[in-house]
Amino acid sequence: MALYHVVLLDDDEHTYDYVIEMLQRLFLLSANEAFERALEVDTTGRAIVITCELPQAEFARDQIHSYGPDPRMPNSRASMHAAIEPARH
Repeated sequence: MALYHVVLLDDDEHTYDYVIEMLQRLFLLSANEAFERALEVDTTGRAIVITCELPQAEFARDQIHSYGPDPRMPNSRASMHAAIEPARH
């Protein structure tokens, strides 16, 4: 069984509140876990949100891509970006 990471990618069009809210709603992370991921994506440019099999990873990526723009930022025109990559053992 191959596993894949869903990786959230940083940008300048979404607030911490948006990222935290999205991660809590889509992935049921606690506020602390969501904040840690938001901090990681902001400081390193990327954060692994979930590791799972490919069909679930594709679904998770698509959920992130369809979450919508950040209403708190006027220049936010779309959802955040996410990528799928093989999990290395």
